[in-house]
Amino acid sequence: DEARRHVGKQMAEADARLQMALEKRTTAESEASHAKLQHDSAVRSHLAAQEAAGHARKQLEETEWQLREGIYPAACPTAEEIMATRERLGYREGLFHCAVAGIGGCGKSSLVNALRGLRNSDTGAAATGTAEVTDSVARFLDPSPGRRVVWYDVPGAGRQAVPDRQYLTEYGLYAFDCIIVLFDTRLAAMDIALLRDAERFSIPTFIVRSKSRQHIRNLAADMAGGDDDDDDATDGEGCDPSARTLERARELYIQQTRTSVAENLAKGGLSGQRVYLVDKDTLVKAAKGESARDAIDDVDLVRDL
Repeated sequence: DEARRHVGKQMAEADARLQMALEKRTTAESEASHAKLQHDSAVRSHLAAQEAAGHARKQLEETEWQLREGIYPAACPTAEEIMATRERLGYREGLFHCAVAGIGGCGKSSLVNALRGLRNSDTGAAATGTAEVTDSVARFLDPSPGRRVVWYDVPGAGRQAVPDRQYLTEYGLYAFDCIIVLFDTRLAAMDIALLRDAERFSIPTFIVRSKSRQHIRNLAADMAGGDDDDDDATDGEGCDPSARTLERARELYIQQTRTSVAENLAKGGLSGQRVYLVDKDTLVKAAKGESARDAIDDVDLVRDL
């Protein structure tokens, strides 16, 4: 009996020690799990702080760049102001309202005409000229029966009468369904500011470069002038670029434009966006559904709009 009691006592002590060991292991595992959670939480907080710091740094850089360029963000209009502006501009539900904006002299009126399937000399076309001819926002219905679109020709940016920082609000660009930002030679700081403001107001934008045929011929003429040893650089008369030179110029023009736009968007802190290269005569054909043999992005622009 004494031996059995002694063995029972030893077994009870062993069970107690085992239970204590299990409790210690459970406590250790719980503490380890808690420590891991704290570590993971600290890592997440650190990453979030880094991300916030990066965002703040980017905003600071953008603000400093805007101040250097003399650009200020447009003030956010109220819902009442948007409604009043739409009423003033003839905004009607059920129609698509697209504004064409950009630096003065970049061909906005010609683009509006071309998108409506009109040449500048056609009846009902917007007035065009070498100088800025638009003093106020002009409204044009699309003449095609199947298109419920209204085009707006906006006065050029960079005018002394309207400071750049007031361009979007002065002409009510926040009230449109989309904005075409048109440029001729390069995206200017004002164009970047307009794209940024449109992004703030969640307005879709299209970046378009005008006068592509003229730019390609100018580039081809420069290339032909520098290819004195190339018999195929001109058409034989010694003045007009050859077809091969024009094709090389076209490829270079497309590459240079897209690279330049991408760099300017990145410099301005904006996401990448397609640039459409068009020419008014080719765009007229595309808008009318006709064959546009020399088109670069004219057909795509009409389709995407």
